[in-house]
Amino acid sequence: MGTIRKAVSKSTKKEVRINERIRVPQIRLIDETGEMLGVMSSRDALETARDRGYDLVMVSPNANPPVCRIMDYGKYKYEQSKKARKAKKKQHVVHVKEVKMRPGIEQHDYEFKMNHARRFLEHNDKVKFSLIFRGREVTHLDIGQRVMDRVAKDLEEIANVEVRPKREGHALIMIVAPKPAFVKKAEDRAKHSGEEEDAKD
Repeated sequence: MGTIRKAVSKSTKKEVRINERIRVPQIRLIDETGEMLGVMSSRDALETARDRGYDLVMVSPNANPPVCRIMDYGKYKYEQSKKARKAKKKQHVVHVKEVKMRPGIEQHDYEFKMNHARRFLEHNDKVKFSLIFRGREVTHLDIGQRVMDRVAKDLEEIANVEVRPKREGHALIMIVAPKPAFVKKAEDRAKHSGEEEDAKD
């Protein structure tokens, strides 16, 4: 029972008090332009807000006295929601993309795989290189190690080795992560390209 009371109390604390839900005797009031109007009763503050066609919103409940602001609460909520959506959109969920290779990989195939890896890294994703051994090939890990060393060297300017080559069953795996400067450069290039396309339209 005590746990339930605690949970309810916690969720109530997060609620924003507006208009008639502000029941403290006195508050410090800021108007819609940001001007401090001073300490007054919450009833007078609500009347002032209503006279101006706005809401009274408690912005600092823990202050003494609590601070309230005159604002359009509906518009404020919409703006906050828009900011939150924009911030979420900017957040990138890092994926680990896999690039599979063979110990005796030919040059053309190697370049093809590396181009894929660079594209993944440009999108701020990590890349897991899996070098697959077949049958008795697994006894020649040194060949696989040389391929992994080559990959790491070819990507050293744009990526860091996060997990050094290690054996997992019949494969040798290595994980690389993009360097922030490389990702930013790729984003700037994409943005610039998008702006050029907009200009053409």
